[in-house]
Amino acid sequence: MTTQFVETSLLRVGYEAAGPSGGFPVIVVHGWPDDVRTWDAVLPALHGAGYRTYAPWLRGYGPTRFLRADTFRSGQLVALGQDLVEFTTALDLDRPALVGHDWGARAAYIASALNESRVSACVVLSVGYGTNAPSQVLSYRQTQNYWYHWLMATPRGERMVRQDRRGFTRHIWNEWFAAYRPDDVEFERTAASFDNPDWADITLHSYRVRWGHASPDPSYAEIESRFDPVPKQHVPTLTLHGSADPVNSPQTSEGKEAYFIGPYERRLIAGAGHFPQRERSADTAREVIAWLDRYH
Repeated sequence: MTTQFVETSLLRVGYEAAGPSGGFPVIVVHGWPDDVRTWDAVLPALHGAGYRTYAPWLRGYGPTRFLRADTFRSGQLVALGQDLVEFTTALDLDRPALVGHDWGARAAYIASALNESRVSACVVLSVGYGTNAPSQVLSYRQTQNYWYHWLMATPRGERMVRQDRRGFTRHIWNEWFAAYRPDDVEFERTAASFDNPDWADITLHSYRVRWGHASPDPSYAEIESRFDPVPKQHVPTLTLHGSADPVNSPQTSEGKEAYFIGPYERRLIAGAGHFPQRERSADTAREVIAWLDRYH
């Protein structure tokens, strides 16, 4: 697929568009450490069901670039959500559905809350809603699962991110897949996106600012205030979670019904780890299509 570009207030966003030209629009958003290739096994089913997909590279990934050198390289989750809102606006898409994984899931939740009148439906993978706040209570198991968050708060972790990003992210992949072990070809097709000059800064800031180990970008203060406390969601939302996810335990997405005023369901993808769209692509695609067919 040919990479296309569109400009938002801060970014020149690279993205791939595919599927029937008149198909209902679906924006698919990758996570960390990942890129648009994460959707390759899911998209053919979406296209066959009549959907047209738009897959952007997040800030700090692949061909996406900041327009100005002096822009704060923020990895705040609200920044990712605002990027998604602006991406939708820049493409002039009419009430698209949002499908997001990991960072992309958090961005989709946030964009749905910020822009609910322009989002038809939302599907999120591997992340429960209401799990962004530093004040959240973590089990000891989940605290252990987040070892990489704590590592990146240290100088040693920063050196790994800046000087050995391939080795660091390859280890993450080895740990987070449950259904199979990805080979070097699959990894390298995605890892090329981590060569973006802003990837390390965005990665470090994202995981540090979440727990108060870095200062936030003040330009997002007003948006941050809208998510403290977490707002209820009106957009019809489906949460999919790998039953064997070793990083965001499936228990972290349980019991979220009170956060949703609109339709909400949660389902497990049997046998999948943290990447259901890669590990159990057929099951994931079937669930996504069934939800979108109900609410687009």
